[in-house]
Amino acid sequence: MNLFLKWIWVNKNYLIMFLTPLLLLPLPVVIPSKEAGCAFVIGLMAIFWCTEALPLAITALIPAVLFPMMKIMDSDAVCNQYLKDSNMLFVGGLLIALAVEQWNLHKRIALRVLLIVGVKPALLMMGFMGTTAFLSMWISNTATTAMMVPIAQAVLEQLSNSEAEAQADCEGAHQNPGYEPETMTEKPKLELTDNGSNGHIFQVEEGTGPVTNSSSALRNKYTELSKGMSLCVCYAASIGGTATLTGSTTNLILKGQVDDLFKNNNDVVNFATWFAFSFPNMILMLFLAWFWLQWMYMGFNFKETFGCGKERTERDRKAYNVIKEEHNKLGRMTFAEIGVLIIFIVLVLLWFTRDPGFMKGWATDLFKVENKQYVTDGTVAIFMGMVLFFVPSELPRFVCCERDQSQRETFKAPKALMTWDVVHEKMPWNIVLLLGGGFALAKGSEESGLSGWLGQKLTPLQEIPAPATALIICLLVALFTECSSNVATTTLFLPILASMAQAINLNPLYVMLPCTLCASMAFMLPVATPPNAIAFSYKNLKVIDMVKAGSMLNIIGVLCINLALNTWGMALFHLDTFPEWAKINSTSPNP
Repeated sequence: MNLFLKWIWVNKNYLIMFLTPLLLLPLPVVIPSKEAGCAFVIGLMAIFWCTEALPLAITALIPAVLFPMMKIMDSDAVCNQYLKDSNMLFVGGLLIALAVEQWNLHKRIALRVLLIVGVKPALLMMGFMGTTAFLSMWISNTATTAMMVPIAQAVLEQLSNSEAEAQADCEGAHQNPGYEPETMTEKPKLELTDNGSNGHIFQVEEGTGPVTNSSSALRNKYTELSKGMSLCVCYAASIGGTATLTGSTTNLILKGQVDDLFKNNNDVVNFATWFAFSFPNMILMLFLAWFWLQWMYMGFNFKETFGCGKERTERDRKAYNVIKEEHNKLGRMTFAEIGVLIIFIVLVLLWFTRDPGFMKGWATDLFKVENKQYVTDGTVAIFMGMVLFFVPSELPRFVCCERDQSQRETFKAPKALMTWDVVHEKMPWNIVLLLGGGFALAKGSEESGLSGWLGQKLTPLQEIPAPATALIICLLVALFTECSSNVATTTLFLPILASMAQAINLNPLYVMLPCTLCASMAFMLPVATPPNAIAFSYKNLKVIDMVKAGSMLNIIGVLCINLALNTWGMALFHLDTFPEWAKINSTSPNP
């Protein structure tokens, strides 16, 4: 029996791939309609996405095969969904992010901020969270976490080693005044080790020498602090990605589906409007997350953890020098870094001023004809991404300026800020297919009439107050995204919610915005999102640690999103009215 169960577990992906279509097949056979066929495709993709029996990108290609075979959409119409404006916005934004990573500009920014905030525990956590969130707004949260966690562990290791030395010199007479935890829940840790593959790792190993009470408390203290720092980085990466339209794939899915389902929406969701809505929410969530982790791992003694009125100790100076040495290794800013920084700033300015909503933007008069916007955020992103291939990574030197004769004979043109080899190696093309698969699924739901049918069935929700509906959706999505991809979550939920909103005369953004943001609130499990997995890989965390901290953060996230939705979001998007663009594009359900 055990061998049989083991065989099932080993081959579970193949069993899911072959059994799922067979179990769902009665749906289109018994009810031979387009709606049933589309429901079959959605059910199949939902199970494959949640179980990852197939690679996510391959699952996203299923509509390109099944929609034409089931006569829901022709092949040309389906394939057109796989490379839309939102895909180009993703590619263009990612080109800039790759350039920032390529020339280590993100590391320079991170280390500079940490040098400013210092190494007092509370300020250090605040500095790591703020820096991680800012970087995650522009580059992938996975890359941000992978860079920031080793830096955090290196600083903590230096703090611990310095305090241990001070204790040894004083024969255990003094304790570190900078941080005193209120609870000691971990078993004493007897050594700090360094893992060459992951950078500085704060992990558990059993030593052999005698352990005094002070040294045991010290190890427990830094074990707790290490957990807090690891969690603060991965959580800040997820929170920061919600602030910008390109910060998370889910945000782009929302924009793509709004533009696809509601053709005349007047570009209601663009970079500027999304930032105006999500950035204040990100700041509020970040502060509350910092407060929660500060309380969990450092206690309420803010005076001590902030180090108010105290001079910098030798321990602090050594930890500060670790950050300073890393920063000094980068040297002065190179021509390439300055070039990437300028292009990045210009890109953000062009995004903000294209069509800010409260005033006319530069694209409104130049590239708008009869309420049709020809230039989008994707156009700007691709243009600035292309500029990276035009600008050299260093100033070209003329032959007459070379003093060495050998250099004159062997001179060559400098590389551009971005080369195709780097793009080919690092560009996550699977995300482009994932986005396309989501748009194809949404379009198929609309064309088949399934979304309209579902919306009609959900009309009883009209009796429920809109804030309660939004809260229920937030809780449902926040729970669902813990065990499935955030991309899959938004792809499956958004078309249904859009149809439901149309059926009950509710602004579609009132339910689509919280769904999108809550899909990024995956804080409880290591497998929920790549930043969580990276932090967990450093072996100083247990699943229960992440569940304890993440469960409260999920609640905080849901409450913050609902607060934003019913205050400044209401004024920004006019969420209290049913817009004309939703009425015009409303889908009539089939009888």
